[in-house]
Amino acid sequence: MTTKNNPSVLLVDDDSVFRERLARALRNRGYEVWTAGGGAEALELARRESPERAVVDLRMEGMGGLAVVAELKRIDPATEVVVLTGYGSIATAVEATKLGATNFLPKPSDADDVLRAFAGPSAEEVGSAPEAPTLARAEWEHINRVLADSSGNISEAARRLGIHRRSLQRKLQRFAPEEHA
Repeated sequence: MTTKNNPSVLLVDDDSVFRERLARALRNRGYEVWTAGGGAEALELARRESPERAVVDLRMEGMGGLAVVAELKRIDPATEVVVLTGYGSIATAVEATKLGATNFLPKPSDADDVLRAFAGPSAEEVGSAPEAPTLARAEWEHINRVLADSSGNISEAARRLGIHRRSLQRKLQRFAPEEHA
C-alpha cells in the first residue's frame, strides 16, 4: 500500500517492539519502511536503499544515535532525520541538530508525532521560546542518563555521580519532577 507521494523511512531502534509497532503504523499510512535494530545495520540499509527520512533512537548498544545521525547525513545529506530518546536534554537536542537532525522527540512517540516532527514546528512553536527545564527536572534527567550509562547499576551510577549509594536510591524513589511544578 505504499504510495509514490510518501517518502521512504528508515527506523533505527534497539527496542524491537517499539520499532515494529511504529513501522506498522507508518506502513498503514502508506510509507515504505525499513527497520534496523542498531547503527551498523541502519547504515548498511541506508547505503543500499537511500531512505528519504530516518527515525533514530539516541541510546542504543554499540553505535549511538548521534553517530548514526552523522553517518546518515554523510551518506546522503538530503536525508531528513528525527531523533527519538527517553533521556532528552537540551544539550543533546542541540548536538543532534548540529549533526543535521531535523527534529528531536521524546519517547514514547507515535507515528503521528513522528510525521509532525518531519513537517517542522508549527507557527505557534516558532513564535515561542522553549521553556528551560526546572533544576529538579534537569537533575532527574542527568541521574537517569548516568544510571542508563551504568547499565542500571546503582553503585556504579552513584560512584560516577559522586554521591552515596543510599542518596541515589532515595532520589530514584521519587517520581520524575513535574515540568511546571
